[in-house]
Amino acid sequence: MIRHLALGVSVLALVACSPSAPKSEPVPETEQEAVATPAEIHERLMVLDSHLDTPANFSKPDFDIMADNPSKLGQVQVDLPKMKRGGLDGGFWVIFTPQGPLDDASYESAKNAALHRSDEIIQMVEAHPDNFELAYTADDAARIVGEGKRVVYQSIENSYPLGTDISLLQTFYDKGVRLIGPVHFRDNQFADSATDLEANDYGGLTPLGEELIREANRLGMMIDGSHASDSTVEDIMAISTTPIFLSHTGVRTLFDHPRNVTDELLKKVADDGGVIHINAYGSYIENLEPSPERKAAIEAVQKEYNAASEAGLTDEQMADFRKRYEAIDAEFPAPLSSFDVFMDQMLYALKLVGPDHVGMGADWDGGGGVEGMEDVSFLPKVTARLLEEGYTEEDLEKIWGGNMLRVLREVEAAKKK
Repeated sequence: MIRHLALGVSVLALVACSPSAPKSEPVPETEQEAVATPAEIHERLMVLDSHLDTPANFSKPDFDIMADNPSKLGQVQVDLPKMKRGGLDGGFWVIFTPQGPLDDASYESAKNAALHRSDEIIQMVEAHPDNFELAYTADDAARIVGEGKRVVYQSIENSYPLGTDISLLQTFYDKGVRLIGPVHFRDNQFADSATDLEANDYGGLTPLGEELIREANRLGMMIDGSHASDSTVEDIMAISTTPIFLSHTGVRTLFDHPRNVTDELLKKVADDGGVIHINAYGSYIENLEPSPERKAAIEAVQKEYNAASEAGLTDEQMADFRKRYEAIDAEFPAPLSSFDVFMDQMLYALKLVGPDHVGMGADWDGGGGVEGMEDVSFLPKVTARLLEEGYTEEDLEKIWGGNMLRVLREVEAAKKK
């Protein structure tokens, strides 16, 4: 397959020639097929994102998935009008639960929160059946898009709510979850996190984490290595019978952050048949130094939050924590990364492992977004840039969701064996 066109060419002009006309004769303009613009190509692609944290907004009284909500970088970036403008057909909608203490009472609270978040996703779809539909299989996506609706797969970010009861994974599978990540910011009962450098080092997956991977294989869930330490990613690939999936991750060569993966590890992911979806979380893709005032304000809130989290945060405390962070953002705005820096990440990954193993997982409504790509309405810019760099429409079909669906199909096939 020819993966690249000449640099700077957006798309080939396709000329419809009459079979009876000599090759030397010019083709009348009326018989020429118009050159497709990048915007037209984007519109006819099925565009899926693997990490939409938008369900965190569903319970907010001022958010309406059907309305064109005022954009707020990292928090209010996905709704139906923005999806339509950006050509976003859907993706994985996230059930996220913050990491808390490893005790039975906290597990129970986290489980209830995760089940409630899944219910909110389902209720959103049920409230708008003409615009959204739950997806359970890889084949569902094309059918749903063909009917003019948005695709709603469910994923779990942080398996902490499962506690020590692996059988709960069946409950979430039955509710529609098809992607699960063992860990988030901190080490938990399943695995080492990429960003928890002070806790005990399990060396990757714990024995319970190994059970989690095997159960996900049995049920037919993709396994998300985002947020996991390098050793955890290695363990997942060693144990899982299906390729690993990195739903919102970057490359470490361009920015040395533990949330990102090394070239060596990314090549292993690709060799395993896996996929990396590039995130647009600014502080994970370049060094963004906050102002002294912002840094001091955040440290003060984090100190209080960390102390309270040892006993487990109530819903009221979590709401207060978010409000205080929003106040900090308003008074001392965070420095922003740029669209070009994000594209550098994506283009580097594409060059390293090819368009069969790269996609988009910008971490919308979970902190993602950059200057020049503030919400999902800007997604056509990505298509235009990739075409400009010489990637073909066939490549783009894979990058914008085909790779993700290919892994899901492999997971479904492995389940049947």
